[in-house]
Amino acid sequence: MVSIRPATIDDLPGMQACNLCCLPENYQMKYYLYHALSWPQLPQVAVDSQNRIVGYVLAKMEEDTDEVHGHITSLAVMRSYRRLGIATALMRASIATMEECFSAEFVSLHVRYTNRAAFSLYSETLGFEIRDVEKEYYADKEDAYDMRKTLRAGHAKQEAEKGKKKNKDNKENKENKENSKDKENEKKEAKGAEKSDAKAEEADKEKSEEKADGDTEEAKKKRKKKGKK
Repeated sequence: MVSIRPATIDDLPGMQACNLCCLPENYQMKYYLYHALSWPQLPQVAVDSQNRIVGYVLAKMEEDTDEVHGHITSLAVMRSYRRLGIATALMRASIATMEECFSAEFVSLHVRYTNRAAFSLYSETLGFEIRDVEKEYYADKEDAYDMRKTLRAGHAKQEAEKGKKKNKDNKENKENKENSKDKENEKKEAKGAEKSDAKAEEADKEKSEEKADGDTEEAKKKRKKKGKK
């Protein structure tokens, strides 16, 4: 029977041995120690009934970034213990701790371009998505998928940002409508003023014409009177 539990300092040699047996990417002991001391909650081990390490996950929290997120450094399961769900259990245990202890927004990892079994585990079982392809990421120049899984805090942050954007858009639309309405009113007022000015001008013209006509009639009458004399 295999059980999953948080790793301790005493587990580090067993984790290193499992790594050397399973993976081409190997690390010195100080690297395991760095993870265990910096983020003691995150590394997990799978042990058999005799407390022998048959699998592990090494993880950390990324620093120097505005986004709170974890990273899976290494995952390995001994060949004779594969296809038992151990890798999935290790990953879920570490990710759950990232959420509980650090409120991680997402978790990232790299996987070899040709490692189809691992890629299937991450994408189909655990819900990771490809974010990018990093060329010649590994020491042997093989490419890696840069993968990411958004966690609850990340989803909540995204929804909050969507809400802010929606409110901002609604506010801008409202302001644009008000501005358009004001401009329309200004146009109507300007047209009204133009019409009034045109009417006033026309009225003045009519008065001038009437006055001119009046002056002409009066002049005719005066000329007529002179003729009679």
